[in-house]
Amino acid sequence: MRLRQLIILGFWLASQPGWAQEPDAAPAGLPRLKPGEAVATFAGGCFWAQEEGFEQLRGVREVVSGYSGGHVANPTYQQVSTDQTGHAESVQVYYNPDLISYHDLLDAFFAGHDPTTLNRQGPDVGRDYRSVAFYRTPAEKQEILAAIQRVNAAQHYAGQVVTEVVPFAVFYPAERYHQNYCKRHPNQPYIQRVSMPKVEKLRHAMHGKLKREG
Repeated sequence: MRLRQLIILGFWLASQPGWAQEPDAAPAGLPRLKPGEAVATFAGGCFWAQEEGFEQLRGVREVVSGYSGGHVANPTYQQVSTDQTGHAESVQVYYNPDLISYHDLLDAFFAGHDPTTLNRQGPDVGRDYRSVAFYRTPAEKQEILAAIQRVNAAQHYAGQVVTEVVPFAVFYPAERYHQNYCKRHPNQPYIQRVSMPKVEKLRHAMHGKLKREG
């Protein structure tokens, strides 16, 4: 069992009265697009940090954690964690393009995780933690490729970007207990030691484009 799975299990056992109550494992719903709104999908390691990071951006209305890029319909967290479904932990970002551009979302995406580590983000290892930018249009594909060139040219990371550039197919929302996980469990060790440093890195890179600066 992976480190994060053990943390989830231990946290819930410790926090539920009599150890009897299970986390809400029903899939979350997907919000409806509002007029003029757009949607983008990314995978950059643990979706807890990715969700919290994108939520910080001005112009982003909602972010949903889930699974994308695989071949199994309606997967569960346990199935995805076996690394046999082809899915990566992903986030779906609902945003107002009049307030934040797809270019800006890509800057946040590449700042909020290490896009140069193949099938790994920190302590989380496997293709379910791989880096993927899913595109919906040819224009988005070109923007992703341009962003990768910018990141490589900046030499901010020691290695070259290994992010997959993949056409979007389908996004499956994760279980409800995964949604807004950082906000609901700020004192959990994994959140403090792994997730929030990624969020702070994104915030630093996106200064001037945050809902709450400082």
